[in-house]
Amino acid sequence: MEKQYEHCVQKLDHKIEELTAETENPIVLAHQLIELLLGCMAELKSYVMENGFKNSDEEIYFFKHIKPVFLSKLIYYNAIYKIETKKPYGNGKAIKKYIGNELAKLKRFFDNNLDFYKYYRTNNTYLDEKYFIRGKYDIKLSLDTYYFETDHNFTTSHDYKVAKIIANDLIQVYLEDQLNYSSKKKTSEKSPLNWTASKTALTELIYALYAQGVFDNGNADIKIIAKTFETTFNIDLGDFYHTFMELKARKINRTKFIDSLRDALLKRMDEQQED
Repeated sequence: MEKQYEHCVQKLDHKIEELTAETENPIVLAHQLIELLLGCMAELKSYVMENGFKNSDEEIYFFKHIKPVFLSKLIYYNAIYKIETKKPYGNGKAIKKYIGNELAKLKRFFDNNLDFYKYYRTNNTYLDEKYFIRGKYDIKLSLDTYYFETDHNFTTSHDYKVAKIIANDLIQVYLEDQLNYSSKKKTSEKSPLNWTASKTALTELIYALYAQGVFDNGNADIKIIAKTFETTFNIDLGDFYHTFMELKARKINRTKFIDSLRDALLKRMDEQQED
């Protein structure tokens, strides 16, 4: 049984690596992996329902060491999806505070489950029959309400807690990496490029790219696009929405800058052909 599940985990990890390499957006990636892992969990449950376990030792091993590996990945990517979708825009104090709050949630879970953390991480086994045998729960062992709402044919009183411990370790690493990245980004050198055309010209370009949907498959917010251009080219666009309204109100040639880009590019192409 152990070798069979190890093979399944290896296949799953390989698929996760493939999707991670193909997808840059963490929200899109998390969504894809959640769907993948939900399918894996359904297959895992179906196998257990059909085949059962030879004895209590095999059942304990499954719910203590196998199911939590799969479930922890689902918990992890679901957490990343929530973290990324709720994360405030920017890279300064707001991000630092947000990540700090998320890390505090992990700390609260640790504090609230300290006894079980000690039991699990010191490889104790004396309560395994209560923790990891289906239907053998003990109400005195601080059960989560979650347990009473689950399918007890595929859940023990503490397999979710093991998965949560594994996932929280990964989430902590992710959050700390985000915190370090934010700090490095804040202290990094200024971009070497400076926008030297007009703010109106850049606003026209930004809205053209936004209208074409070239960022994040058309899902990027105009404010994020504008802020990225401001940071990259060391310029403050001010009220860029008001500038766009002025562009819309033009009576003649509302795309003056973009038309000039086209003319300049065609001219350069023609000149290189002549050379």
